[in-house]
Amino acid sequence: MTTKAMLTGLTLAGVALAGASLAGPAQAHTGAGAVHGFGAGLLHPLTGFDHLLAMVAVGLWAGLTGGRARLAWPMAFVAMMLAAGWWGMSGASLPGVETGIAVSIVILGLAIVFRATPPLAAGAAACAIFAIFHGHAHGAELPDGAGGLGYAAGFVIATAGLHGMGLVLAAQLARFAPLVARAIGGGLVVAGVAILAG
Repeated sequence: MTTKAMLTGLTLAGVALAGASLAGPAQAHTGAGAVHGFGAGLLHPLTGFDHLLAMVAVGLWAGLTGGRARLAWPMAFVAMMLAAGWWGMSGASLPGVETGIAVSIVILGLAIVFRATPPLAAGAAACAIFAIFHGHAHGAELPDGAGGLGYAAGFVIATAGLHGMGLVLAAQLARFAPLVARAIGGGLVVAGVAILAG
């Protein structure tokens, strides 16, 4: 285990645990920065701690599972998130969005802790279900005056980047620090439960 891999893993676990005391449903989608189109969409997944955790977790879980999951699961998430984002932009309501987002973090954390390796299609379906809640939240919070297409492109790119961070982290941890990966999963569970309780 290299020092760099251990520090990276411990830092992310610490961020997840610290965020558990800071994040809450009311704080999750406050938005920040640019309020027009692409910029707003790019920032939205990065300004909600719950979104950030879940999207990195999808990449981490996929990367730890390996094989075709590394591509299929993040792609399933992004595709469904985009569809649900358009649905949210249309003004349609989805009950329990915040609860669904928090539950997705808990389940992803548990999947990482227990090194769950479901069949490819089942993992993709799980990621797609999680993405419904995240995508709807993104779309429903389209800023006034922002272009829907640019906004959607922004949040898709940000999401793919966060998945990529999870994949890179998984490659390091699977090789050098598998116990740190489980610690990060545990931090995700704690954060998700804290968001649910908030």
